[in-house]
Amino acid sequence: MAAFRTKSRAFRTHLKTLRRFSALGVAIACISSPALAQNTRPRHEEPAYRDDRSTARAVIESLYNAINRHEIVRAYSYWGTDDGTVAPFKTFSEGYRGTVHARLVVGDITSDGAAGSIYFHVPVAVRTVNHDGSTIVAAGCYTVRQVDPKIQGKPPFTPLHIVSGKLLRAKGHTSNAVPTTCRE
Repeated sequence: MAAFRTKSRAFRTHLKTLRRFSALGVAIACISSPALAQNTRPRHEEPAYRDDRSTARAVIESLYNAINRHEIVRAYSYWGTDDGTVAPFKTFSEGYRGTVHARLVVGDITSDGAAGSIYFHVPVAVRTVNHDGSTIVAAGCYTVRQVDPKIQGKPPFTPLHIVSGKLLRAKGHTSNAVPTTCRE
């Protein structure tokens, strides 16, 4: 029985030591771990990479995929630069400096054709979460252009690309802010 008590006493001492270090470990974990400590900054998982230029919807979704992954050069690449409607890259990139995450809702897309191109009108609403925790809901329309591949006679190939976009602040929930039409 004495041997049992010795083991028990040693075991009890070991337990006391573990309790002290466990309490210290939990305290350190709570201080250093954002998952355990309270954190007011929004946290978002990085989405899987998506670069799809096969439809107007896919172009806009890929644009916001790039924004959410903080790949601003890729986001800029979805804009056509042939007509001068996109801002210079420095200005464009500064516009996304405070963005943590953007949630996109796309409405019903319409299209019309003109001289070898198809223009798609894409109504959207976007809820942006910023580094300071603020959120902004904006709504409006993008115009995506598809130059007929059959008439593109020399490189470089011009894929579907955004030719214009105008979003304004909106009120309410993102899904309710999507414009019903993009026609002016």
